[in-house]
Amino acid sequence: MGEYFPDKGALGGYLAQQAGINTETLEITKFTGGYSNLTYLLTLDGGRKLVMRRPPVGANIKSGHDMHREYRLLSALHPAGLRVPEPVLYCRDAGIIGAEFYVMEYADGVILRAGRKNEDIPSAGDMQKAYNALVGMFAGVHGTDYLHCGLGDLGNPENYPERQITGWSKRYMAAKTDQVDAVEKLMGWLNSHIPAYSGAALIHNDFKYDNLVYDAGTWEIRAILDWEMSTIGDPLMDLGCSLGYWVDRDDPDWLIAINPGPTLWPGSPSREQFVQDYALRTGRDPGNAVFYFAYGMFRLAVIAQQIYARYRAGYTSDPKFASLNKVVESCGFMGMQAVERKKIDRLFWT
Repeated sequence: MGEYFPDKGALGGYLAQQAGINTETLEITKFTGGYSNLTYLLTLDGGRKLVMRRPPVGANIKSGHDMHREYRLLSALHPAGLRVPEPVLYCRDAGIIGAEFYVMEYADGVILRAGRKNEDIPSAGDMQKAYNALVGMFAGVHGTDYLHCGLGDLGNPENYPERQITGWSKRYMAAKTDQVDAVEKLMGWLNSHIPAYSGAALIHNDFKYDNLVYDAGTWEIRAILDWEMSTIGDPLMDLGCSLGYWVDRDDPDWLIAINPGPTLWPGSPSREQFVQDYALRTGRDPGNAVFYFAYGMFRLAVIAQQIYARYRAGYTSDPKFASLNKVVESCGFMGMQAVERKKIDRLFWT
């Protein structure tokens, strides 16, 4: 199956009719960095830029790809002052481009992600500023008055850790294609070590460097992207999600090769320092964070497995999905290493 691309005429006509947008010179470019929702840059007359998001082809994970839910979040958080892109419109009619979708304003700035040339990597001092902004914004998200924003019904925080472990376990088994012992061992450990619920907060569930748009002059955050998995839940579980993406410089070469991103650059601290800084900013105590890191690795394993299963089923031919089964295995191994070593840093030091 070929890669999906929206019909320019249908999309342009809808934007013109519903939002009065001049689409005579509409150009559509697909963002290629993501693994989940399909995201497109819409370039318009006069240089105006918008972004369109729709679910991936072949996905039937409604809660993870609900465009109206994500649009509603932006519509509530943008006027409240949280740094999110301004929403433009939502379309429920799948007949326009083949699926529901929404459009938001383009957030101009710098996104820190793997693949930058050495000369384009921020200095250690600038990376420290970017990291401080990340921790501060993360704490700010968790401190958002979601009830005042009208998001009290966004999710059910009761028994959130238990429900997450149970839910992700079921999703893994439903998407399973190969036997991966490390992941199933990690899944068993998590189910038998669920911590007490630490309280309710707005959580992002995918908070990491490449979902943040920075001002390269000040290294302040202009926008937080990709709210598709956000909910009301336990903020320490959200910390675990972020820890899952945090690769340390003393991690093994094979893991660094999978995710050679900004957490490895000079000026960005270790996982343990990130946990300590988060605790200082929020007053929340994650303990030694082993459970939360293990949860983050398991969750990443499940997400990779779900995408790999769609690849195996032929819903996408993108070659970057072909090796995700190796990512699944690596996440399971890292999670169990933390469990067995009872720490989240220096996991391969004797």
